[in-house]
Amino acid sequence: MRKAKVTTIGSSVGVVLPKEIMEKLKVEKGDTIFFVDTPNGIELTAYDVEFEEQMNAAKKVMKKYRNALRELAK
Repeated sequence: MRKAKVTTIGSSVGVVLPKEIMEKLKVEKGDTIFFVDTPNGIELTAYDVEFEEQMNAAKKVMKKYRNALRELAK
């Protein structure tokens, strides 16, 4: 497990990612990353256009079939 501190960056707050984490995520300065809610907490992942499109499609389906999904979740 790796850790990083939340720090002040200008007038904002941010986290400085260690070099080895950036290499594993295959991201560089200026790239977009996602924070995804999972049953185990928050997952940090590199930006993936295909994933974003799939998530947008899933959100539309979940909105359209909200009542049915709520019943199935019982």
